[in-house]
Amino acid sequence: MTRRRPTATAAPAEPGDAANPRASRRRLLAALQLAALPAAMPALNPLPAAASTTSSPPDAPTSAPPRELTLEWGGAHLHGRGRLRFLGLHVYDIRLWTPQPGLVPDDWPRRALALEIEYARSFSARAIAERSLDEMRRVGPLSADMGERWSRLLAQTMPDVKAGDRLTGVQQPDGLSRFFHNGERRGEVRDAEFTRRFFGIWLGETSSEPALRDTLLGRR
Repeated sequence: MTRRRPTATAAPAEPGDAANPRASRRRLLAALQLAALPAAMPALNPLPAAASTTSSPPDAPTSAPPRELTLEWGGAHLHGRGRLRFLGLHVYDIRLWTPQPGLVPDDWPRRALALEIEYARSFSARAIAERSLDEMRRVGPLSADMGERWSRLLAQTMPDVKAGDRLTGVQQPDGLSRFFHNGERRGEVRDAEFTRRFFGIWLGETSSEPALRDTLLGRR
């Protein structure tokens, strides 16, 4: 028996495709990239810099801090905000909050602060945890034991998210970090190195999104 070779379905042809096959291939490649996007897109942070863009989100109707920060600090100051896009698609908005104004950018690891991420797409808790750990390794290698322990901590604190959901991480000067999902507390981690590396995903020198980092810290 002769086995039939599987065939691929091409995108509908547009006028001029026959005369310009290169343009036709570009349209097909773009369609395949968009189809694969939900599975390929990283979750919490930062997509490859060549594919992602940072911009300022539209002005919000109010600058009131989220409820969880009012409970933590009694109030909060919006220090910086940005929007991450991937291939033109809105991934999330992110805001950096501090208890008082006047954060010195290079002093962020020793200050109380919070990062609030508002998602425009859905991601699984597992994808968020795995991507976070990958980004935390950018600072330097982790031992096998520490990697396993941090993986468990992330799995316990990171939820599934859908469009419109918010994740808030609060850093305390003593290295404690707390996590909230839509204002509800998820848990906390008492590990100064974990806290420094986690918030360094966005604020550290090794961040894979330096433009977003500069926007949050007020350097641009």
